Amino acid sequence: MIKSIILAAGKGTRMKSSTPKVLHTIFDKTLLEYVVDAVNNTEMVDENFIIVGHQAERVEEYITKVSPNSKCVLQSPQLGTGHAVSMVLPYLEDFDGEVIILCGDTPLITDETLKEFINSHKQQNSDLTVMSAIFDNPTNYGRIIRNQDGSLNSIVEEKDATLEQKSVKEVNAGIYCLNWAKIKSAFGELKTNNAQGEYYLTDIIKWANANSLKVNAYILNNNDEIFGINSKAHLAEATKILNQRIIECHLDNGVQIVSPETTWISPETEIEADTIIYPCCYLNGKNKIGKNCKIGPFAHLRGDVVLEDNVKIGNFVEVKKTTIKSNTNACHLSYLGDSEIGSNVNIGAGTITANYNPLTKTKSKTIIEDEVKIGSNSVLVAPVTIENGANVAALSCITKNIPAWGLALTRAPLKVIEAWVKRFK
Repeated sequence: MIKSIILAAGKGTRMKSSTPKVLHTIFDKTLLEYVVDAVNNTEMVDENFIIVGHQAERVEEYITKVSPNSKCVLQSPQLGTGHAVSMVLPYLEDFDGEVIILCGDTPLITDETLKEFINSHKQQNSDLTVMSAIFDNPTNYGRIIRNQDGSLNSIVEEKDATLEQKSVKEVNAGIYCLNWAKIKSAFGELKTNNAQGEYYLTDIIKWANANSLKVNAYILNNNDEIFGINSKAHLAEATKILNQRIIECHLDNGVQIVSPETTWISPETEIEADTIIYPCCYLNGKNKIGKNCKIGPFAHLRGDVVLEDNVKIGNFVEVKKTTIKSNTNACHLSYLGDSEIGSNVNIGAGTITANYNPLTKTKSKTIIEDEVKIGSNSVLVAPVTIENGANVAALSCITKNIPAWGLALTRAPLKVIEAWVKRFK
């Protein structure tokens, strides 16, 4: 199997945030987790080494929760990308296989591209392969300098490049695949004779060529995949690109999205054909939506939501950690959280499943069985079960279980004072 090294030590000054750059999120998933997932989803990598520095404990605490096959390695002080990779040397002293190196702030990279990249490295029998990209405006990128035979000669950083080198449009994409046993010695021989006074990872190319190793560059097909996050503006742009990618996939699979420009769908959301997503919906987290459902407009799925076929989630309805079976409607102005809802249920406008106890800080479940009707402006205080076929009258506050086919009614008696307004005036 292959090992990965993911660079995640930077502060991200331009983010202007107390949160480490790699822990900023898109659809509530961190930038670093997107990269780790892409690596793991190749099914070619069995262990990740995350290079941490700024707020190292915070990054390590997070990544160990979401990725059991990842190990954090501290870089302190931070003396450049080459120095960062060298921190892993003690852990891979006897390893004889491929290592891929990536940046933790490129959430748009895909497992498909990584697999193609690794396979290209193997097919060419390369000792070192660098991923590259072609940009019309390559400013601020390290330039790919090739030999006459097409092999890779070197990568020259913008600050160190000559005018001729700056005219090159092929740039370093920041992802490497190398035969560890042959390349690892390079990290003990890197120099700091550059504009930044740092140990550049890119200098391993010159080292490999000097040691008569085979060095190549693999050109990326979609430049969006190496979009790096260095500011909140970059974060917004990456979110937009990722969302567009997801929406196009759903459209190709037969989902009707009325307004792609105003719809946001997380990458972990599955939607079956003939479901309609109306404008201004936000589907976050991991969700599974069946066939012929209608979502929105202005609906919010917050994650861990399962909707079976023919479910309607209407305008201004929020759903979280809830399963809703087929042919059930929640058409407007409701909150459904931590719930199990049966089939052929009607949820009236303004219904709330009150799942959170602020004193004990615990959440409890609401169970609504088949054929139940919930009247408008009702509050179901969990834990509570509304059994099969029961009705809850409008304006009711339900604090105990309701038996099958019963009527639950907590509404105060209506009192009418005749001519009151006339007398008041």
